[in-house]
Amino acid sequence: MAKKIAFFNHKGGVSKTTNVFHVGWMLAELGHKVLLVDADPQCNLTGVILSEGSFEDFERHYVDNPQQNLKAGLQPVFDGALSPLTSTQPLQVKGREGLYLLPGHLSLSEYEITLTLAHELSGSVHALKNVPGAASHLLDITADAVDAEYVLIDLNPSLSSLNQNLFLSSDGFVIPNSPDYFSQMAIHSLSRVLPLWSAWLDRALQHPALSDATYKMSPKKPKYLGCIVQNFRLRSGSPTQGFQSQIDGLFSTIDQTLIPQLSNSQLAYSSDHYAKVLGNEHKANCLGLIPDFNTLVTQSHAGSTPVFALSDEQLGSVGAVLSQNQAKRQEFHGLYETIASRLVQLLA
Repeated sequence: MAKKIAFFNHKGGVSKTTNVFHVGWMLAELGHKVLLVDADPQCNLTGVILSEGSFEDFERHYVDNPQQNLKAGLQPVFDGALSPLTSTQPLQVKGREGLYLLPGHLSLSEYEITLTLAHELSGSVHALKNVPGAASHLLDITADAVDAEYVLIDLNPSLSSLNQNLFLSSDGFVIPNSPDYFSQMAIHSLSRVLPLWSAWLDRALQHPALSDATYKMSPKKPKYLGCIVQNFRLRSGSPTQGFQSQIDGLFSTIDQTLIPQLSNSQLAYSSDHYAKVLGNEHKANCLGLIPDFNTLVTQSHAGSTPVFALSDEQLGSVGAVLSQNQAKRQEFHGLYETIASRLVQLLA
């Protein structure tokens, strides 16, 4: 069965979508079959992959393929139909063999109320018993349909029931961050919220109705795979002094506040496991530091291609500028190859 990886931080603007797309593409480049899941009603991941710089292509998908998205796949359970869940045919991502997309939907948040009621485990839970385990089952059978080894889930920036559900249904989670004070605040918040989600799962698994559900929730808890820090400037190959100070503060907050709480809630591996994959200096279990894409981000969005996979033609430059962009492309390729390889090893 495919390993599910949630990319989650309830702080916005930390490059969750960017990293899901880039890490997923790299995993496919390394020979793995990968399913990308857009679980954010903003549908940024779907837009990046389908638009190729044109919003019309994005809109056309939903007109021509109304059943080919995450919301439609969950509809039988969330709308109370008697029909069973079936796999949703994912889209082959253009330009990268082995990479697939389960598109999101702008109205996915409409299911939040139903999921919240199911999570409350009230007296009416028997009628909603299949709701909590539905999303995980749908992702499993959709991944099986394309023989995917990994499922990367792009969650929205909130503490919603949908995020809680998909987070707890994953095998591991990555926390993308920006090097700023607000990311540190978000880490303090996650250190309180994620243990509460873990405790909810313990209670839910004991509820008679949920234990009798057709689509059961797994008792196996997701494990913290690490953080990614993105969007900072370099000077002489290293983060500038101001950004380095913020990165150090973020790492300290993760090490001293978040990881102990995750460990107490069975949401982390042992320190030895991280050290085996990341080395002895595994501060905050950082998977990678990704500097600003700068002008390459424009070409990436226009071509629906990660920055490290842009062709010379897509780079759209000549002479010395082309040489500089080729060097940056190679640098980003190495950074994401390291991140993807570390995820594979951590989940092995």
